[in-house]
Amino acid sequence: MTYTLSKLLNFAEFIGQYGDNTRYELIDGELRDMEPTGPHEAVAGNIAGRIYVEIFRSHFNWLIPKNCLIKPLYAEATALRPDVIVLDRAELSQEPLWQKEPIICNGNTIRLVAEVVSTNWQDDYARKVEEYAFLNIPEYWIVDFRGLGGLQFIGNPKQPTLTICQLVNGIYQQQQYRLGEAISSYLFPDLQLKLDDIMPA
Repeated sequence: MTYTLSKLLNFAEFIGQYGDNTRYELIDGELRDMEPTGPHEAVAGNIAGRIYVEIFRSHFNWLIPKNCLIKPLYAEATALRPDVIVLDRAELSQEPLWQKEPIICNGNTIRLVAEVVSTNWQDDYARKVEEYAFLNIPEYWIVDFRGLGGLQFIGNPKQPTLTICQLVNGIYQQQQYRLGEAISSYLFPDLQLKLDDIMPA
């Protein structure tokens, strides 16, 4: 959901007013309410847990922060708040804001982002595909557990869908998975996961 404000917000104004409130993000100066529900948060937690186990098992020097904003260096009025974000510990020393606030500015620090789709599905399927590709984030998961996305994104009939976007030459190549199908991740080639495994109870 987009909120119409009397004026657009810049990044500093957003941080001052909404930085600690995890239900909001900022896109081109417009405040977005991510409308998290219990099932939404359960799915996000399931994803983070499954990925964390794989990071630990593979001995990757990566972490999953509890809360994190992405503020692209080129954008003065955007602050994205992925549902799950995987960071490369080795790159954190290059982050200008990290030591004071959980804010990432450099795409090189981010290995993966996952968005759990809610009623603002247009952002996840369109705008964020462009933003995350521009930041050179290697992998982007769109987890549409309720089948809310437009027909052009998840097909007809609408059904629960997990879309994995893998960055190839600056453009995301997308692969969709339905319930019962084994998911394939470039970053985690040994991952044993189906959409069924991360669905809410």
